[in-house]
Amino acid sequence: MGLTKQYLRYVASAVFGVIGSQKANIAYVTLRGGEKGRYVAVAACEQVFIWDVRKGEKVLILQGQKHEVTFLCASPDGIHLAVGYEDGAVRIFSLLNGESNVSFNGHKTAVSAMHYDSLGARLVTGSRDTDVIVWDIINECGLYRLRGHKDVITEALFLKDKNILVTSSKDSFVKWWDLDTQHCFKTMVGHRSEVWGMVLLNQENRLLTGSADSELRAWDIDYLQEEKAEGETKVKKGKTLLDDDDDEDNEEELDESPEERILSCKKAGSILREARDRVVSLTADAKARVIACHGNDLVLEIFTVLSEEEVQKKMTKKTKKAKKKATKAQGEAAEGEAAEEEPAEPLVERTLKDEIVRLTNIKASAKIRWVDCLSCVGGELKVALLLQNNTVETYSLKTSDKTPTANKTSRLTLGGHRTDVRTLAFSSDNLAVLSASGDTVKVWNRSTLQVIRTMACEYALCSLFVPGDRQIILGTKSGKLQIFELASGSLLETVDAHSGALWSLCLAPDQRGIVTGSADKKVKFWEFELIKDEGSGSGQKRLTLNHTRTLQLEEDILCVKFSPDNRLLAVSLLDCTVKVFYTDTLKFFLSLYGHKLPVLCLDISHDNTLIATGSADRNVKIWGLDFGDCHRSMFAHDDSVMFLQFLPKTHLFFTAGKDKKIKQWDADKFQLVQTLEGHHREVWCLTISPNGDHIAREAEFEEDMAKGDAPVVPGETEGEAAPAGKKTVETVKAAERIMEALEIYREESRKMEEHKYACQNAANKIPPPKPNPILVAFGNVSPSQYVLDVIKKVRSSELEVSLLVLPFPYVPELLRLFNSYIHQGLEVELVCRCLFFLLKIHFGQISSNQMMLSVIDELRTNTVTKVREIRDVMGFNSAALQFLQREIESKEDVMFFADATGQLEEKKRKRRRRERAILTIA
Repeated sequence: MGLTKQYLRYVASAVFGVIGSQKANIAYVTLRGGEKGRYVAVAACEQVFIWDVRKGEKVLILQGQKHEVTFLCASPDGIHLAVGYEDGAVRIFSLLNGESNVSFNGHKTAVSAMHYDSLGARLVTGSRDTDVIVWDIINECGLYRLRGHKDVITEALFLKDKNILVTSSKDSFVKWWDLDTQHCFKTMVGHRSEVWGMVLLNQENRLLTGSADSELRAWDIDYLQEEKAEGETKVKKGKTLLDDDDDEDNEEELDESPEERILSCKKAGSILREARDRVVSLTADAKARVIACHGNDLVLEIFTVLSEEEVQKKMTKKTKKAKKKATKAQGEAAEGEAAEEEPAEPLVERTLKDEIVRLTNIKASAKIRWVDCLSCVGGELKVALLLQNNTVETYSLKTSDKTPTANKTSRLTLGGHRTDVRTLAFSSDNLAVLSASGDTVKVWNRSTLQVIRTMACEYALCSLFVPGDRQIILGTKSGKLQIFELASGSLLETVDAHSGALWSLCLAPDQRGIVTGSADKKVKFWEFELIKDEGSGSGQKRLTLNHTRTLQLEEDILCVKFSPDNRLLAVSLLDCTVKVFYTDTLKFFLSLYGHKLPVLCLDISHDNTLIATGSADRNVKIWGLDFGDCHRSMFAHDDSVMFLQFLPKTHLFFTAGKDKKIKQWDADKFQLVQTLEGHHREVWCLTISPNGDHIAREAEFEEDMAKGDAPVVPGETEGEAAPAGKKTVETVKAAERIMEALEIYREESRKMEEHKYACQNAANKIPPPKPNPILVAFGNVSPSQYVLDVIKKVRSSELEVSLLVLPFPYVPELLRLFNSYIHQGLEVELVCRCLFFLLKIHFGQISSNQMMLSVIDELRTNTVTKVREIRDVMGFNSAALQFLQREIESKEDVMFFADATGQLEEKKRKRRRRERAILTIA
């Protein structure tokens, strides 16, 4: 056996430079003891950041795993936050400690919509896989999957007072679901294109939908009264060809269908938006009094829903105005003649514009991606905007004003760039990281991830720290070199270096200058110089660059690199070759050709023996620098290789590609060492710290999901309703653990039977057999107790799917154990849940097995008895608590729970009245 080589493993450390990812929405949250509207939750790649918008600081980070966050939804009590991910998973985080103890796996692709019910006991999720799943938060399990839509789910809402769900999708349909029977009883087909959002208004008597045009369509919901349900109107079953003349008379009767038995929807009108493109997001506050919507532009449109009293006042004014106008018109017509009759009162029709009124428009600083709004005390409306340029803005306005104006209260910009980061660099002491984009350059503290300096710059393509780490140099798209001083955060000088884009710059090994390569086909050599700063009166010296030599080439230059011994200079050209020159004389030495597309990046090893090149043809080639021979060509990435760099003092190197991956390679063994899958977009640049311990924005590798088809429930047909869970690695492992526990139980039972038989036939006492080591490790538990412990450790959300993949030969043994557990009163609720599920999916095989008849009969008796006992205990405890409450209230005159809350609100109202009275008198 040969010697094995060990490599250092790089793991994910942190994500920085992100204020809010564009894939997920923004949501107001309430932390412990915090005021409403102060904290917002936004996605940051696979993590969730909770920002304090007043201080502009991150106060909590909800750690993700591998996949990007796609949706956020806060619970009604404000304690939890539901987070949906790109792989279809949903995790519930506690905002008190930032931990997640509940996770659901049911969707195949990204979660696109989520909403809690009014009590926070159920969560509905919609996905790109067109399925809608309802989850039980308390029991931590899936209730059912609803199928019917043909495209991405865009919104899903519970109705408060009825067990009904309404969903919208990009298939242009809005569907109404009866959750009692889990079927779709009504499909609205009034939209001509995708439905991008919807809200419920007027105590859920109106539905407002946003589509791909400039209209917000309103639909009146008419719930069927119970007395009408008893005597439903008869519907004509059909008509003959001779009844064509009566088509119009019969149309209304024929339109009535079974779906009208629950509710009916009729279009009430539409509201015209100022924007002409599609609705990107449509939301309302908790009381559904304020509606906010926007398209792919900078303007947020805010509407208010008037109460019935306000609408009546408005209609009264409108009627008076119309009457006055009619009287005036009639008087002019009959001028000079006496009016014979009194003018009839004009008829003023009530329209949707009388009920939903435009409040104001808010113009953001960039295009809006998501919006959330929150109504606070005193008629204040707080609006949070997530913009497309990695910015969060918050606004505040008074809805009670006649002409409300929005005031910008905060803007989160410091913690990230507005455009893509194009270049990164580490300082020589490994403590600072430089990042530059199309408009700004930022310097970060690597340990705290805080911004040290932010400076405005031109579109940056390459960068480096000047030796001493007091200045930085940027190469820009316009061909200029910009020199910044970190101490003052100021631009020292802008040098017109090239006439084309400056794609690459490299520090000389002697640290006395730099070399630059540009699209103007020139390589220029520069030396550092200190000159007197004419701008400062003190005569201080500042850094500048002095141009010394120029190398003219025939093609655009994409990358330049010195060899560590300063003997050679490697230059990659647009003609897909790499040319190597002597540094001192600039004479041609080698030409490396073999790539099919231009070489975008290259690096030379520390011992000057190897040069590695990465190209747009997705290959990495390793060459010898002595003869220019190609040692190995490797297919490295699924897209262009954008960056390549050797680790210090090794032959290991990292590559970054547009396929969102970072890979580590061994240039001696020509093999892949590690893949870092952390980015969710193209990787433009990469930098390694001088000591080789850190890579900017690394990522962690994880195993794939369980392969294979989804498990099929026996007897279940492919209809609208289906089980909520899905097969994952965790469910397969849980099923294997249950099978292993049952095998141990069988083995231990067999050993005990053999021991019992041997004791009966033996004269001397035989010692009992040694228990299984696993049982000893768990504290000498009995085999049956071990099986129960294994089932208890399975996550509640994965229990049904784990039992579903369990082979049937294990089920009879499990049912016998369930019978003993229930008889002993062990975990009756959990055991009953497993029992009923197994009976449901294996009903045919169990009922046809005569050996199981006695076990099922005992289970029926024991289950009913034990469940009744538990129900009686719960009833007794509930009655006892109510009795104690009444006793304490009668003795101490203290009101509990809701009464105490109501009393506190009444005190606050009285205090506000007194304050207003004092202000009026003053």
